[in-house]
Amino acid sequence: MARTISSRSRFTPRLELRPFRRRDLLSVLAAIDGSLPELEQWLPWAHPAYGRAEAMRFLRESGNAWTEGRAFDFAIRPRPDPGYHLGNISVWQTSQRERSGEIGYWIRSDATGTGIATEATARVTDVAFSELSLHRVTLRIAVGNRASERVAEKLGFTHEGLLREEVLVRGTWLDHTLWAMLEDEYPRRRDSYFEAGWLEGP
Repeated sequence: MARTISSRSRFTPRLELRPFRRRDLLSVLAAIDGSLPELEQWLPWAHPAYGRAEAMRFLRESGNAWTEGRAFDFAIRPRPDPGYHLGNISVWQTSQRERSGEIGYWIRSDATGTGIATEATARVTDVAFSELSLHRVTLRIAVGNRASERVAEKLGFTHEGLLREEVLVRGTWLDHTLWAMLEDEYPRRRDSYFEAGWLEGP
């Protein structure tokens, strides 16, 4: 059976990361609606007709995946305003035998460029190594999504190569860059996360 983790909230200096709840529906839809022109460039699920039924299905499946230890989706919320949805971030195991996993995220368009993705990814990277005990964590980023590549660079992930025509988005095949971090690299990266103010002090 896949390993599961506590459903408690995780915090950073600015953010609360917590599992999704059904009452998150409207705030999630509002974040998606206001961000579709950007999201639909990179994500297969983001399309103009995305609506209530699909969002409810995501919330239901997210809860099931957490319970079963298949994936851990976090709602990103500002600590001063926990009802406001900033975006999603997830970590999931890709191989139990190799203890490898992946992190994926999106941030609402009116909050990009504020360091939210970097701060949230720093915290979930800690979840991946410290709570899930992963050996290797990867990020896959669509070529052209320079903002996301900057997150990987700032957090110290190593650029390992190019995955050609990996994802089909509205009839177009997108290449992805592959970034990774190993468990023996993480402790010094974690120290730098504290220094940068992305993690809270012990």
